Amino acid sequence: MKRHFAKCDPVMAALMRAAGPYRLEVEASRSPFESLARAITHQQLNGIVANRILQRFIALFGNEPFPAPGAVLARPDHELRAVGLSFAKIASLKDLAAKTASGIVPDSDALVALDDEAIVARLTQVRGIGRWTVEMLLMFQLGRPDVLPVDDFGVRNGFRLAYGLRGLPTPRALAAFGERWAPYRSAAAWYLWRAVDLARDDRLPAPCARTRGVRIVRKAAAGRVRRKSAAAAGRRRAPSTRAAPPRRGRSKR
Repeated sequence: MKRHFAKCDPVMAALMRAAGPYRLEVEASRSPFESLARAITHQQLNGIVANRILQRFIALFGNEPFPAPGAVLARPDHELRAVGLSFAKIASLKDLAAKTASGIVPDSDALVALDDEAIVARLTQVRGIGRWTVEMLLMFQLGRPDVLPVDDFGVRNGFRLAYGLRGLPTPRALAAFGERWAPYRSAAAWYLWRAVDLARDDRLPAPCARTRGVRIVRKAAAGRVRRKSAAAAGRRRAPSTRAAPPRRGRSKR
């Protein structure tokens, strides 16, 4: 992987040297239903608040480590509302449970057999689940090596910092630039998250090559993107090396 980046992108290669070894940890033990249910619960909430609601939600179902889809479908809405879930999240959780029961959301064994785009197509049929959420599952649960979440604010901000841009790259421009990183785009995303941490600590290397032809978002539009990303992801930080549920917001998923 190091040789690949050294050959195709000297800026990314320098970032890798500054950030150290690639340490994205995969958490493969959760079912797709549990991973997506946790993601729905965390949407638009502070992580501490979301975890409290999640624990109360799990406690509703007794001693099970996590409720089964059928149990969620059978639970009255007012009981789910009482633990702090909004009506929109209750609708999303029940839609997830119904689509899991019907097989649209596959079990873990079936999910592993699908390619990335097939997984995105299947899981985004669930109410409240967008492409970014599925991309985090691909990276942090399935360990897929070639995922670039171009809508993630932390990834885009890391690119801005590492490559010395005056503004955030557009998702389309980042996707086009990132084609050179294939088949290791998950690692590239992880290092771009790390770029934000390095910049905060004043340890980010200056770009060793000028980046040309990358379209950036204008300042006013960048503010709207930042606010939208924070609202959509519950204002969480850039993904750490651990497989905790990442978030779409600023720089842990």
